[in-house]
Amino acid sequence: MAAIECRGVRRDYQRGAEVIHTLQDVDVDIAAGAFVALMGPSGSGKTTLLNLIAGIDRPTAGTIRVGGTDIARMGRGELASWRSTTVGYIFQLYNLVPVLTAYENVELPLLLHPIGSAERHRRVAEALEVVGLADRHGHYPRQLSGGQEQRVAIARAIVTQPALLLADEPTGDLDRASASQVMDLLVRLNRERGQTIVMVTHDPATAARAGRTVHLEKGKIVDAVPAGRGA
Repeated sequence: MAAIECRGVRRDYQRGAEVIHTLQDVDVDIAAGAFVALMGPSGSGKTTLLNLIAGIDRPTAGTIRVGGTDIARMGRGELASWRSTTVGYIFQLYNLVPVLTAYENVELPLLLHPIGSAERHRRVAEALEVVGLADRHGHYPRQLSGGQEQRVAIARAIVTQPALLLADEPTGDLDRASASQVMDLLVRLNRERGQTIVMVTHDPATAARAGRTVHLEKGKIVDAVPAGRGA
């Protein structure tokens, strides 16, 4: 079963009188429970495709179905509600709120959901336990290493129990040891929880940890081959 189906997806941007064709007629299926790396040179359309799948951006043409729902046809409010329950997004630069503790940062997405404080506490505690930071819940981002900050960001992404986890260069700002720890965590989430993960990366060693690699060049998919342990 495909968790994500993209058909004829195009994304154009206007720059003055010029039209930039960022994505051109992209067709790709991603199975439920897969771990897929999107690779390609700068400007190839990797992050654009990730943002379209996340519902952060809209295609100029084509359809994007996530769990059978064509998200390109949703209204803005409907899309925001869908995204808050379906998608967990991991950014390269963490995007943590500096004046909030690790616990409070992870709790933030749950404040949009109609659940009680006891259930919020249970979910936050569980998410911090999963990423190995149960003993850092009272620390502020400035008191954490880069790798720990990214693990807090991952806890925030999984705390709503989303069907889809999207990561944009999640190891791009980390040293080799921290990057390896983050990838170990993502692989574990995929294997043990069956989490569907789509990750943008420029690093072949990072991509090799995924089950499948999809290569883009100049807005087109040039190949989609198995990598690492298989999808």
